[in-house]
Amino acid sequence: MPLRILLVEDEQELAGAVQSVLQRQGHVVDHCADGRLGWTLLNGEQARYELMIVDWMLPGLSGLELCRRSRKAGLELPVLLLTARTETADRVEGLDAGADDYLSKPFAMEELLARVRALQRRQPNYREPLLSSGLYVLDPAEGCLTVQRGEEATRITLSAKELQLMAYFMEHPQEIIPGARLRSQLWSLDEDPISNVVAAQVRLLRRKIASSGLPCPIETVPSKGYRFDPEP
Repeated sequence: MPLRILLVEDEQELAGAVQSVLQRQGHVVDHCADGRLGWTLLNGEQARYELMIVDWMLPGLSGLELCRRSRKAGLELPVLLLTARTETADRVEGLDAGADDYLSKPFAMEELLARVRALQRRQPNYREPLLSSGLYVLDPAEGCLTVQRGEEATRITLSAKELQLMAYFMEHPQEIIPGARLRSQLWSLDEDPISNVVAAQVRLLRRKIASSGLPCPIETVPSKGYRFDPEP
């Protein structure tokens, strides 16, 4: 399933490449280039991160110290440490500081994605790729939603953002979810905060479901947000 990831990396070209490849996998990635800002974001209320990818050498606060502070504060999110250091003693120091895995620079993006998947699988709340709720089955690997009504099954292909949005709704059935919460969990912090991006994306998702001749499971609750009914 898609993750909310904090990337703390001061090499702008590398950070851009990592952010791009992770976003193509459906993940939501916030990037900063300073360790102190990374610490501020980790402790902020806007986003609850599920994975941190952090460089060892950073301005403001080193990646190693960021790991130590995170563990001391009780943050349990998995941490992937990036560094050009290759000595065994360095790897041991990074792991002892609280990193869960270690990736030496330069690295292939395929290996980075494999490390992210491995860290995701280690988590106690890791789910199988298929997500089910009532009439709906979501397959992130295939990027599709299947709606089962009796013996009739309708398959709907979703975009990456529609997939993230539908997954979040299916994980919180019958719960009233404010638009601000959807935005904080599914959109990066650098996107326009005053835009109606959430309402627009929900509208597109509803339209795609309706175009398949199905009742819409996403209800607008006036002044409160949205609610997903798995058996409309």
